[in-house]
This record gives sequence, C-alpha cells and structure tokens, in this order.
Amino acid sequence: MIATLNRLVEHVEDHLGDELDVATLAESFGTTEYHLRRMFSSLAGMPLSEYVRRRRMTVAAADLMSDDDLLTIAVRHGYGSTEAFGRAFRAVHGNSPGDVRRGNGSLHSQPHLRFRLTVEGNTPMDTRITEQPAFRLIGHAARVPLIHQGVNPHIQAHIASLPLSEHERLKALSDAEPGGLLQVSADVDPDYDEGTELTYLHGVAIRGGSPAPDGLDVIEVPAGTWAIFRTEGAYPDALQTTWAATATDWFPSNPWRLRPGPSIVAVVERSPDFRTATTELWLPVERG
Repeated sequence: MIATLNRLVEHVEDHLGDELDVATLAESFGTTEYHLRRMFSSLAGMPLSEYVRRRRMTVAAADLMSDDDLLTIAVRHGYGSTEAFGRAFRAVHGNSPGDVRRGNGSLHSQPHLRFRLTVEGNTPMDTRITEQPAFRLIGHAARVPLIHQGVNPHIQAHIASLPLSEHERLKALSDAEPGGLLQVSADVDPDYDEGTELTYLHGVAIRGGSPAPDGLDVIEVPAGTWAIFRTEGAYPDALQTTWAATATDWFPSNPWRLRPGPSIVAVVERSPDFRTATTELWLPVERG
C-alpha cells in the first residue's frame, strides 16, 4: 500500500493541471478508489482532494513570479477562470494572486509528500478475520459530524436522548454477531475528512431476513469478510488509537483492503463510569 500511495502522489505531481480520475487510477494500481482514498486520508492527515489543491496552489505561486498573465496560469492549473483560481489560491495561501505578485502576501506551501512505512511495534494489534453471513443492523440513527479524537458530543447527545428502557429493548433483540449494543458508523465520506457527516446508529445486529420492529432504522449488511480488532484500555482513547493504527500499521502490512460498508464498535466490557472498556472494532475488508 505504501508503494501504491507513492505512485499516486507521483501521478498527482505529473498531472497537476489535469482532473484526477481516482477510480480509474486506483484500478490501474490494483486497488479500489474507496481504499485508496481512506488510506491516503488516514496517513496524510488530509483528503486527497485537499492535497491536490494545495500542491496546485504551491506550484501556481511560483508561476506568479513569471510574466504569464493570470488566466494562463489559472488554466495551466486546471481552472477555467481567474475568479475560480483566485478563490482556490486564497483558500490555501490566505492572500490573493495579485497580492503575492505585488510582493505583499505570504505563502503557505504544501511539500511533495513521500510515504514511508516505519515498523515500531508499539501498537499491539489483537486481530482476527471472520466470514459473516448477511445480517441487519437495527436501532436509532442520526446524522452527525465526523470527529477523529475524543468523545463526539453529537453522538453522546443522540444516545442520551434514548430512554434506558430502549437500551434494554435493543439488547434483547440482538441475535447475531457482533453481539450486544453496537456503535455503527455508515455512509462515511471516503476521504474521512473531519467535519463531514456520517450516519451513526445506536443499535444491535440481527440475522439477515429477521423482521425489525416498527420505529427502528435498518442498515442491511451483505455477507462478507471482516477484520476484528480487540482493544482494552481508556475509553475512547484506546479505541481511537487502534482505529488509527489499522491505517498506519495493519493495512500496509497485510494483504487486505477496506471495502465499502459500515464500521462497527462492539463494547464487550466496560467500567461503571465508562472510563475504560474492552471493545471490538469490526471493519469490512477484502483481499487486496
């Protein structure tokens, strides 16, 4: 995967003025657009689209020192007008092209990325791979913003809005793996960009074809392969550390890639105050 990401950034560098067809590029690399975008975002700390925009504007800033007119520079970097180019330029650098050309503005350059795999072994990965038949996720869903670190207050508020009796009712409906009350993230942006919205479902898994009681949201999950990462420790810190390590350590070192589908957290055990917990993170995967 590291070699694939480096091929990707080299392609971006060679075609900064062209529209990036990520799906076709991923296929030529022997992977999928979904996995490529997720791994890039996780390892680079920014969406692929944002990296492309920053690199374009970094190179464009150097072009402003030439005698070329603004429209020529804009078209060279994939923009059809000076207005669109100016908006993109200001979003990256905080100054207009005119300000920079007159020597009155500072620049914020984006270096050319290089990906390297550093194996430190400091994040234990208690992992198993399992084949699961089709199942259904049922419960109460809400649209919430993605937050990478710490407790998500929007998810907290959603769960707190449910009466205690509803938690018990949901647990009684669980009849499939993963068992117990589940934290489900679905419809996540492929770039995994913080602040984008996802569907969060607080619920349980039931067998495929089992009826869902009225009033509950349903996510259909087809049969497939899952990687399950077990974590013990401070909650949610240990879980989030493991989640990040799947991208930085596990996927680059194993012959699996992410496939579209919900990610699921099953809380196996927890302390009374929920400061510590044993969790299982379920990620849908396929052979790379």
